[in-house]
Amino acid sequence: MKQRVLEQVKKLPLSSGVYMFLDKKGRVLYVGRAVSLKKRAINYFSKNLEPRLKEMVGLAKKIKYRKTETILEAIILEANLIKKHWPKYNVREKDNRSFVYLIIPKTDYPRPIIVRQRELQKIFPAKSRIFGPYQSFSLLKSALRIIRRIFPYSTCRPFSGKPCFDEQIGLCPGLCLGRISKKDYQRNIKNIRLLLSGQKKRLLKKLEKENPEKAKSLKYLQDVSLIFKEDIGSMSKINRLEGYDISHLTGQEPIGAMAVFINGQADKSQYRLFKIKEAPKNDDLRALAEVIERRFKHLEWPKPDLILIDGGRPQINYIFQILKNLRLNIPLIGISKFKKDQLVFPSKTKKSLKELAQNIKGTLLRARNEAHRFSLKASRSQRKIKY
Repeated sequence: MKQRVLEQVKKLPLSSGVYMFLDKKGRVLYVGRAVSLKKRAINYFSKNLEPRLKEMVGLAKKIKYRKTETILEAIILEANLIKKHWPKYNVREKDNRSFVYLIIPKTDYPRPIIVRQRELQKIFPAKSRIFGPYQSFSLLKSALRIIRRIFPYSTCRPFSGKPCFDEQIGLCPGLCLGRISKKDYQRNIKNIRLLLSGQKKRLLKKLEKENPEKAKSLKYLQDVSLIFKEDIGSMSKINRLEGYDISHLTGQEPIGAMAVFINGQADKSQYRLFKIKEAPKNDDLRALAEVIERRFKHLEWPKPDLILIDGGRPQINYIFQILKNLRLNIPLIGISKFKKDQLVFPSKTKKSLKELAQNIKGTLLRARNEAHRFSLKASRSQRKIKY
């Protein structure tokens, strides 16, 4: 039976999602989430598996899975499935009181509150909407921060007349200053409830009518920071991503651009432009090499954990050699627009990096597009910024 389940696991996709181990009667034994379904599930067949999980795998007859577009969706789906099935081996994994829940009180201007199981007894369900159980306090906190960027809510004192810190960084809708009506505030809270209930499709349809911009933000939600909460080995240290592109107008005023993403979010304060000085006109490859070489002369700038370039195999091979000459051991990825945005890697790239890149491809595409937009805008305006 164990071998049969292992064969099923080997056929799982590498995408993010939720998996469920089922017994011979079809009962759910365990629910888990994964950045990579196949990679995570295969770990249940290792020799060092703890006794509780070894027992669970021994009883399992089948593994089912559901792919998700984002890690955030996987976290939400996992919680909803645990609540629905209350699997034996999820419950045994934790003291029943240590599960984490999200409470949204039924008030005029509520704010989501994270509580543990033992604290739920202090909350009256009739006066609150309860979501969970979630497996991790820190992961839920990070997920909530991502949600708040799309649907801001307040944690400050309403109508105080003084802007709170969150209002200044876009996480508070300005309740402290009276800038949002009760109706609009409640709409944000309702949208959060829909998302946490696993009704993303319904929410998107609703937003496309009410607020197309928010619909777009939700559809292309970037949750790479949640990946780094997962156990993905050495790649969990990735924090800074730098994307590079070259733009020019018929060979005139060539400009190189560096876009910087921190924990999956664009940090425009760290974007940089490079006026091409030495590379021949219309030679984007040499221009890109010049940008890379000049960038790494700036020892005061933080080093990237990952470099992204707009290009295919020729560009990757050339820039990889440039990095090697500079004695820089930094992961490098290319995106080939001529092959439908296929990811391109140097030879001998580790499998773990390739899997991570596929999982964060949305962020990589955004970084590529940002670098292109930034360089094109500068080239068109013939800005002469030197670094």
